[in-house]
Amino acid sequence: MPSLRCLSSSGALRPGRLVLGIAASGMLVSACMSSSTPAATQAPSSVPASSAGPAGAAATSAAATAPGIVAVTTAGALVRLNPATGATEQTLVSSGVLGDEISASATGTLYFAVKSGCTGKIESIPASGGTPAVIASGSVPAVSPDGTRLGYADEPAQQEGCLTGSGDPVSLYHLEIRKLSGGTTTALRAVPASQDSGLPSPISHLSWSSDNVHLAVSIAAVQDNEGWGVNLVDTSRARYYLSGTGVTSVPVTGGPTPQQSYLREGVYMPGGGLFVSRACCGGDPPRNTSRLMWEVGTDGLLTHQVAVGFATVDHTSLDVSADGRWLLYLAGNDLYVSPGGARPHRLRTGLTAAAWG
Repeated sequence: MPSLRCLSSSGALRPGRLVLGIAASGMLVSACMSSSTPAATQAPSSVPASSAGPAGAAATSAAATAPGIVAVTTAGALVRLNPATGATEQTLVSSGVLGDEISASATGTLYFAVKSGCTGKIESIPASGGTPAVIASGSVPAVSPDGTRLGYADEPAQQEGCLTGSGDPVSLYHLEIRKLSGGTTTALRAVPASQDSGLPSPISHLSWSSDNVHLAVSIAAVQDNEGWGVNLVDTSRARYYLSGTGVTSVPVTGGPTPQQSYLREGVYMPGGGLFVSRACCGGDPPRNTSRLMWEVGTDGLLTHQVAVGFATVDHTSLDVSADGRWLLYLAGNDLYVSPGGARPHRLRTGLTAAAWG
């Protein structure tokens, strides 16, 4: 039977591309459940229970060495947060930073996207501060654990005027893999041109595995609140990011309603599993009845329940520390942190992205 760890989350709807939801405020996520397959809803608790046993004790002893946190504010500033209080300790970039994703390398460099036309622009900056350097056009950057490669999306923004003309919009969507030492870039289309349905599959989040080869690619809704998913892409073999050789889609398992549920976002954990945001239900009009934060295997099977979230609040910007002992994510614009299964807490509000670094 899977073990249980509890984490709470809450907040207002996070603004972003292709995300549907209902604004909520003054809410906290429900306490955890004892079942390995939790029900869709549960009464909220302002003080969620922490896990019993060694996990909670380990987290308590690790509290003094919490990793640093970088974040993007709703005003578009890239900031460094105090991991104990959530207060802003340093502003690295004052404005214009996109909130989809930021990524920190082990070598002390931060990667982020800024507004620039219809595709955005990837920039880097030393983690201690300095002058940003332009890397490439794109969004949602993710640097590999060894700091040698950068994955990012090269796709038009979902806004008026960015999908014009009579051409095939799917051809505008690519997963880019860039070698940072020399700038060589490999572009993966969504699917072969012969399988093109005419509907683009936007990339909403990226996460590298510890082997520096596999990428967890979160896909946003294609149309009518359908098409969400997480694909595991072997960058040494894959030619596309939706299907084909080297691509595995993570299935949705457990309850409620796996046939109508979807994975909103997923990131790798150091041991090879995934930390995911599981939602129900897909389809149009949106009927949000469940948000679950789970640790799963690459087969989609539950290994730990992390949180029961509010159904109408989007849960995004997932991240796991390099040692796997710390989790964070945004519930709306609120940042929640869990030290290895101990009692979680809301650290900060007013954010559109966050990451360890």
